Amino acid sequence: MANKINASHILVKTEEEANVVFYDVTHGKAFEDVAKLKSLCPSKKDGGSLGWFGRGQMVKEFETAAFAMGKGQISRPVKTQFGWHIIRINDTS
Repeated sequence: MANKINASHILVKTEEEANVVFYDVTHGKAFEDVAKLKSLCPSKKDGGSLGWFGRGQMVKEFETAAFAMGKGQISRPVKTQFGWHIIRINDTS
Protein backbone atom coordinates (compact mmCIF):
# COMPACT_ATOMS: atom_id res chain seq x y z
CA MET A 1 0.00 0.00 0.00
CA ALA A 2 1.35 3.41 -1.00
CA ASN A 3 2.39 5.87 1.70
CA LYS A 4 2.60 8.73 -0.75
CA ILE A 5 1.20 9.30 -4.20
CA ASN A 6 1.85 11.74 -7.00
CA ALA A 7 -1.44 12.71 -8.60
CA SER A 8 -3.04 15.13 -11.01
CA HIS A 9 -6.69 16.12 -11.12
CA ILE A 10 -9.27 18.06 -13.05
CA LEU A 11 -11.89 19.90 -10.97
CA VAL A 12 -15.27 20.85 -12.44
CA LYS A 13 -18.59 22.03 -11.00
CA THR A 14 -21.06 19.38 -12.14
CA GLU A 15 -21.26 15.62 -12.49
CA GLU A 16 -22.18 16.09 -16.16
CA GLU A 17 -18.98 18.07 -16.81
CA ALA A 18 -17.00 15.45 -14.91
CA ASN A 19 -18.43 12.67 -17.08
CA VAL A 20 -17.42 14.55 -20.25
CA VAL A 21 -13.90 15.13 -18.87
CA PHE A 22 -13.62 11.45 -17.88
CA TYR A 23 -14.63 10.40 -21.39
CA ASP A 24 -12.16 12.82 -22.98
CA VAL A 25 -9.15 11.70 -20.92
CA THR A 26 -9.93 8.01 -21.37
CA HIS A 27 -10.50 8.31 -25.13
CA GLY A 28 -7.31 9.91 -26.36
CA LYS A 29 -7.21 13.49 -25.13
CA ALA A 30 -4.13 14.43 -23.08
CA PHE A 31 -4.95 14.78 -19.37
CA GLU A 32 -2.78 17.91 -19.08
CA ASP A 33 -4.49 19.61 -22.02
CA VAL A 34 -7.98 18.91 -20.66
CA ALA A 35 -6.89 20.14 -17.21
CA LYS A 36 -5.59 23.42 -18.64
CA LEU A 37 -8.86 23.98 -20.53
CA LYS A 38 -11.48 22.78 -18.05
CA SER A 39 -10.17 22.61 -14.47
CA LEU A 40 -11.30 25.17 -11.89
CA CYS A 41 -8.28 24.44 -9.66
CA PRO A 42 -5.16 26.66 -9.79
CA SER A 43 -3.22 23.43 -10.48
CA LYS A 44 -4.55 23.66 -14.04
CA LYS A 45 -1.55 25.80 -14.98
CA ASP A 46 0.59 22.72 -14.22
CA GLY A 47 -1.69 20.38 -16.19
CA GLY A 48 -3.56 19.49 -13.01
CA SER A 49 -0.49 18.27 -11.13
CA LEU A 50 -0.82 18.15 -7.34
CA GLY A 51 2.64 16.67 -6.84
CA TRP A 52 3.37 14.24 -4.01
CA PHE A 53 1.15 13.97 -0.95
CA GLY A 54 0.49 11.58 1.88
CA ARG A 55 -2.59 10.50 3.78
CA GLY A 56 -4.37 13.23 5.72
CA GLN A 57 -3.45 16.00 3.29
CA MET A 58 -6.52 15.93 1.03
CA VAL A 59 -10.25 15.88 1.76
CA LYS A 60 -11.49 12.43 2.71
CA GLU A 61 -13.39 11.55 -0.49
CA PHE A 62 -10.45 12.57 -2.67
CA GLU A 63 -7.92 10.72 -0.51
CA THR A 64 -10.01 7.54 -0.37
CA ALA A 65 -10.36 7.45 -4.15
CA ALA A 66 -6.74 8.38 -4.88
CA PHE A 67 -5.15 5.87 -2.48
CA ALA A 68 -7.36 3.06 -3.84
CA MET A 69 -5.87 3.51 -7.31
CA GLY A 70 -2.65 2.35 -8.92
CA LYS A 71 -0.06 4.12 -11.03
CA GLY A 72 -1.45 5.23 -14.38
CA GLN A 73 -5.11 4.84 -13.40
CA ILE A 74 -7.73 7.53 -13.99
CA SER A 75 -10.71 7.74 -11.63
CA ARG A 76 -14.34 8.01 -12.47
CA PRO A 77 -15.81 11.29 -11.13
CA VAL A 78 -15.28 11.83 -7.38
CA LYS A 79 -17.48 14.32 -5.51
CA THR A 80 -16.06 16.52 -2.74
CA GLN A 81 -17.06 19.82 -1.13
CA PHE A 82 -15.12 21.57 -3.92
CA GLY A 83 -16.92 19.95 -6.85
CA TRP A 84 -16.23 16.92 -9.05
CA HIS A 85 -12.72 15.57 -9.62
CA ILE A 86 -11.15 13.29 -12.19
CA ILE A 87 -7.94 11.96 -10.61
CA ARG A 88 -4.92 10.43 -12.33
CA ILE A 89 -2.21 8.65 -10.35
CA ASN A 90 1.21 9.52 -11.78
CA ASP A 91 3.33 7.55 -9.31
CA THR A 92 3.28 5.88 -5.90
CA SER A 93 5.87 5.27 -3.20
